[in-house]
Amino acid sequence: MLVPVLLFLVGFGLLIKGGDWFVDGSVGIARRFHLPELLIGATIVSIGTTLPEVMVSSQAALQGNAGISYGNAIGSIICNTSLIAAITITVSPGKVNPKSFALPTAFFFAAALSYAAVAWTLGSFQRWMGLLYLAVFVVYMVVSTMQMKKHPELAEEGAEEESDGKERSFAIELLLLVVGAVAIAIGARLLVDNGTLIAAALGVPDSVIGLTMIALGTSLPELITAITSLVKGHGSLSLGNIIGANLFNIVLVSGMAISLSPFAIPAEKTVMGGINSSLVIDLPIMLAVMAIMCLPALFKGKLSRWQGIVLLCIYAGFTVYQFVV
Repeated sequence: MLVPVLLFLVGFGLLIKGGDWFVDGSVGIARRFHLPELLIGATIVSIGTTLPEVMVSSQAALQGNAGISYGNAIGSIICNTSLIAAITITVSPGKVNPKSFALPTAFFFAAALSYAAVAWTLGSFQRWMGLLYLAVFVVYMVVSTMQMKKHPELAEEGAEEESDGKERSFAIELLLLVVGAVAIAIGARLLVDNGTLIAAALGVPDSVIGLTMIALGTSLPELITAITSLVKGHGSLSLGNIIGANLFNIVLVSGMAISLSPFAIPAEKTVMGGINSSLVIDLPIMLAVMAIMCLPALFKGKLSRWQGIVLLCIYAGFTVYQFVV
């Protein structure tokens, strides 16, 4: 049991550091070829922070671990919103610009409601659905880039640029890109393989491991971004990034996993006399926490501390429920 736990933690470390290297290398190369800053922020950086979820869910899907693949995407959304965003909102509530959140929020709820509808009515995802979600991802990237070019002030609000002041050579940037991608792939494999072993040893369903431990681990890049924003006194700026990451968990992470290996909604955990727990607990909570976070931002243009506290309570209750009930 000790070895799987250690390898599980090593997988976490490789995912996070690999994602960091991948983003640094790809952004450096993009700037070297004079790609627009808006395009870099809207594509490379956003995708780079979501790569851990993509690799973990894709790896799990290919290995037939639908529980981890499904649970990681849904769990990451719940974790991003009710833990990471909640911490930011609780510590630093304030005004936000509804215009910067309107597009990703609209795309998220459209994708999430369709995802939940398929789960509730059909109980499984076919390959064409995964391809459709990937197509939505491409459309979102194009539309968001066009919007930022038309309204550059929105891009400035939603993106924070980190610079260490060091000029790297092309060889170093390329090395970071390759090593980062390899580290993410290895980390994902370690996380999935050993997460499955730990789940089996503890008698916990794969979907629970995906919804909690793996979801938290693959959400660490967003957590680091939120903490950095708080330290710099710009807590509300990470909200847009989190909404975007949540959208990517549906259209990119789940889309890729479904396209590679279509799967049925895991029914390892049931409640109320045999009802699939995911259908009545996980999916409604995913939609509810996003509504609690986004609606006041869209209609009132501000975030309140009570939202963060409520979201943190929901996350605590959700986590306890997964392991106790």
